[in-house]
Amino acid sequence: MSFSRQQIKLKSADQVDKMQASADILASVFLEVRKLVRPGVTTGGLDEAIEAMIRDAGGVPSFKGYHGFPGSACISVNEEVVHGIPGPRELRDGDIVGIDIGVIRDGWHADSAETLPVGNVDAEAARLLRVAQECLGRGIAAIAPGERVSVVGVAIEEHARAHGYAVVESLVGHGIGRDLHEDPQVPNFRCYTMPDPVMEEGLVIAIEPMINAGTKRVVTARDEWTIVTADRALSAHFEHTVAVTADGPRVLTQRGTGVAAF
Repeated sequence: MSFSRQQIKLKSADQVDKMQASADILASVFLEVRKLVRPGVTTGGLDEAIEAMIRDAGGVPSFKGYHGFPGSACISVNEEVVHGIPGPRELRDGDIVGIDIGVIRDGWHADSAETLPVGNVDAEAARLLRVAQECLGRGIAAIAPGERVSVVGVAIEEHARAHGYAVVESLVGHGIGRDLHEDPQVPNFRCYTMPDPVMEEGLVIAIEPMINAGTKRVVTARDEWTIVTADRALSAHFEHTVAVTADGPRVLTQRGTGVAAF
């Protein structure tokens, strides 16, 4: 796939504000989801609650039916990296669970993810969650008009490697707007094979590092959706929808204050 300048759809300030409305729904849903994640809850139950909250707020789940995906959220546990299908699986004390949600409002998408501890997690899992969230923050902080998209991945990879973790390279972030996935692709690692456009004001991208405790290699499960680590080590996934502005990054899906607040 080529990524010419004409394929990158820059957004006006008014359009970014419309995306902010979708992102606000998403942020509010995540704040409620945090209260629901606990041992004994099923991933299917979480998904039902997420869909109800989105619709009650006037939004539509971006993922429901997308290329046939059956859930409103991707819910991935422990060694599952992304695209986990919600179902009867019960969360257990010590698990970590990645929740990835998209929302459409008035035709505009927002996309975000975070990985949460279930009950009491061990020190290894807690460290992975902390560093993965920091990786997203480093990627966001690298954003500025005139910089190339590649600076995001370089910042993420350097931080992950400094802590002994691997970055998944077979999956990347993306542009977002009227479509859930738009140009450009946004690698979470140092990449020499993808187009590397200059970031301009009005570009909106979803940055989503997937950080593995073991190998960077991943495989697809039998359900043909769920991506798991090849060595079954833990993986953590964090994502924000971010607009490039003259003043730097505007984190649309932010839950609190600060550049990468959750």
